[in-house]
Amino acid sequence: MISHVFIGVSDFDRALAFYRRLMPVLGIAERFCDPSRPWAGWQSQPGPRPLLLIGTPQDGQPHLPGNGQMTALVAGSRAIVDRAHATALARGGRCEGAPGLRPEYHPNYYGAYFRDTEGNKLCVVCHEPD
Repeated sequence: MISHVFIGVSDFDRALAFYRRLMPVLGIAERFCDPSRPWAGWQSQPGPRPLLLIGTPQDGQPHLPGNGQMTALVAGSRAIVDRAHATALARGGRCEGAPGLRPEYHPNYYGAYFRDTEGNKLCVVCHEPD
């Protein structure tokens, strides 16, 4: 259903450092990086889609984070959710909801919410029982 998600950034180098620390925690490999555009992409397994991309907006206008927009990334365990959240905060992210159960979504929904260095809202979630 999803081919790729593009997350806009203003400071590519800062955002790249953030995502290069976060994505390996989730077991997602970097597929490419082209600082001349600038953009970079991570590929889930077994691939080749979906991709998560970061880069500056194509129209040359400044990046503005959206209100009500969020990208959710799946984690294989609750411990990975915890590590991803801690990694995000250690790399300059801002907490938007500490790791924990959200039974109002479903009984095994364990998620954490944060903003990246550019203000984009992300969620890391595990849907499996502990």
